[in-house]
Amino acid sequence: GNMSLSYGDTKDSLNNRKAFLGPLGIDYRDLVCARQAHSSNIRYAKVSDRGSGALSYATAIPDTDALLTDRENLPLAVFTADCLSIFLYDARRPAIGLIHSGWRSTKENITAKAIKLMQELFDTEPESLSLSFGPVIRSCCYEVGSDFGEIFPGDLIKSGSSYYLDLANINKKQALGSGVKDENIFDPGVCTSCRNDEFFSFRKEGKDCSRMISVIMLAS
Repeated sequence: GNMSLSYGDTKDSLNNRKAFLGPLGIDYRDLVCARQAHSSNIRYAKVSDRGSGALSYATAIPDTDALLTDRENLPLAVFTADCLSIFLYDARRPAIGLIHSGWRSTKENITAKAIKLMQELFDTEPESLSLSFGPVIRSCCYEVGSDFGEIFPGDLIKSGSSYYLDLANINKKQALGSGVKDENIFDPGVCTSCRNDEFFSFRKEGKDCSRMISVIMLAS
């Protein structure tokens, strides 16, 4: 069901969050959510941020597309429907991060910036960082204009007269370039457009599309 309080039919969104997160031991009222802006703005989530955007979109942290924290029992959340969610976990600190990355955030190197900030805030060692991708529209379905070649030189995939983009692969390259080991990156390879019967897809459904939720939390 829809997990967003700002897109799609939101009447059941809070109940959907409660039903999904409850069995995981996460209180939906504790979520730290952002008003995602397709930027590379990253926010350290404090205990005082608990509940931001949990019950109302208006209370979400503004203009932010990545959240980091080392606080226990503070669940971070992002919302997607074709964009990429990226989970970061530093078991040594421990510390976590969660990124929302569409093509604009990817262009601004949000993954590399988040890893760098984790190094600064938590003394994270990139080679010990674990990174995982959520479902995302893949290159099989993400058709873009040829002008994207100027934005992502060398990363467009040409098929016939069409061009396609692989957001997951570009963000993976950012992680590898930041020192994350390839064996510590998990990509399930799930395409939201191909599997629109299971996942929301903005490309398939349009502006009234609902949103999925990605959540990460350090348990005590």
